[in-house]
Amino acid sequence: MTATSIPVTPLGQAGFRLGLGSTTVYIDPYLSNYVEEVEGPRAKRLVPIAIEPAQVNDADWVLITHEHMDHCDPKTVGPLAAGSPQCRFVGPAPVRTTLAGMGIAAKRMLRPPSEWTTIGHKLRLRAVPAAHPDLDRDESGFWRYVGYLIDYHGKKIYHSGDTSVCPELIAALQHEGGIDVAFVSVNERNFYRDRLGIVGNMSLREAFQLAEDAGVRRFVPMHWDMFAPNSVFLDEIKLLYAKMSPSFSLTINPSQL
Repeated sequence: MTATSIPVTPLGQAGFRLGLGSTTVYIDPYLSNYVEEVEGPRAKRLVPIAIEPAQVNDADWVLITHEHMDHCDPKTVGPLAAGSPQCRFVGPAPVRTTLAGMGIAAKRMLRPPSEWTTIGHKLRLRAVPAAHPDLDRDESGFWRYVGYLIDYHGKKIYHSGDTSVCPELIAALQHEGGIDVAFVSVNERNFYRDRLGIVGNMSLREAFQLAEDAGVRRFVPMHWDMFAPNSVFLDEIKLLYAKMSPSFSLTINPSQL
C-alpha cells in the first residue's frame, strides 16, 4: 500500500468511509432503518448496516451533502457524534440546523468551504454546487445542496451528493483539471419516481457524460443499491458502461482507491 492509497468502506446509498492517512472521513453515512420507519416498507434497506452508529469511534470528519434523511440521518449522526467526540461535521445550513437540534455543539460544525480548506495532513476539502433537482441557496446565499471535492496528496476525489447535471457543476469540476475518482449518484429522476415523492438524480447516461466532461479517471456509481423503488440494476450499470466505452474505469463498491 502506497502513501496515497485510500482504504474505502462503502456504506450503501451515498455513504462511504475513507481512510485518508491519519484522518478518517465519513460521507453521508446512513447506518439505521430510519427511512423505513418514516416512509414504511417500501423504504426497507437492501444493504446491511456496515457498522452500528454508536460503534463508530474513529470519525474525524463527517461530510453531509444535504438534509434529506438518507444522507443526514438522526439515528446515525447522533450516536456517531457521541462515539466520536473528536469528530467535526460539514454541511449546508439545513444540515447544521438539524445537528444543532440534536444537541451537537456549533463549534463542531463547519459550513461547506467554497475554497480549498485544509482539514488534515496533506488533505484539503472544498464544496461544489449540487442541483437537487435545482440549484437552491439558503437565506445567506450559500448552496443548500452540495457535493464535495477532496484532495489527498494531490489525488482528487469527487462525491456528488444528490444532484442533476447543470452548467455550474460542470464548470466547477472542469476547473480542477481532472478528477481521479468520482462517486456519482445514478438513480435517475423520472415521472414515476416523482409521483412517489422520490427526487431522483442523474441517469446513467448523464452521469457517464458528466464524468467524461470532468476528466474523471475512475467512476464509482452510488445511490443505486439501498431502496427498491429508487434502485438501478447492477447489470444495467455494467451493460451501459460496456456499450458506451467511456474513457474512465468503472469500479463497483471499491475497497481501496
